[in-house]
Amino acid sequence: MPGKTKVRRYDSQDVAAYLCGMKILMVCLGNICRSPLAEGVLQQKAAGAGLNWTIESAGTNGFHTGEAPHHLSQKVAKKNGVDISCQVSRKFIAEDLDRFDKIYVMAGDVMADVKKISGQKFNQQKVQYFLDELYPGQNKNVPDPWYGDEDGYVEVYDLIDEACAAIVDNHLSSISKKQTT
Repeated sequence: MPGKTKVRRYDSQDVAAYLCGMKILMVCLGNICRSPLAEGVLQQKAAGAGLNWTIESAGTNGFHTGEAPHHLSQKVAKKNGVDISCQVSRKFIAEDLDRFDKIYVMAGDVMADVKKISGQKFNQQKVQYFLDELYPGQNKNVPDPWYGDEDGYVEVYDLIDEACAAIVDNHLSSISKKQTT
């Protein structure tokens, strides 16, 4: 029929994702260097793309629970227009597998810790290496800048920024593909 618009049918997962938004957790060791940067950068990029996402971060070791992000993470983020100063470190717990749709780990040691902490709740479909968004299946580590100087934090910020852009782009591409089928 001329003038008739094809209406896409949405399944219950599409509706739930639209209404609730995606919930993403970034995880590193102490939750003061890498994962707070990833949380802040992805929050900004998701909001800029109009995505209703909840992004949080956690650490597997709990040594810095209750602390703000490392001062150099805050400095590098602020230089790039991202404010992470209000974040507070927390420990990753097994129940995070129930609360989040996607969990990104920053490195292999973090993946091992997440598996150990999660126990029976571990779900390979939910947990992925952060840099797999840029390098699918390569399980690359985001370097830990903890022992280095500001240059290390700048390098890590740039890598995180690129990976966060890929997360948003990959998500938008998958939506676009779903809508054309």
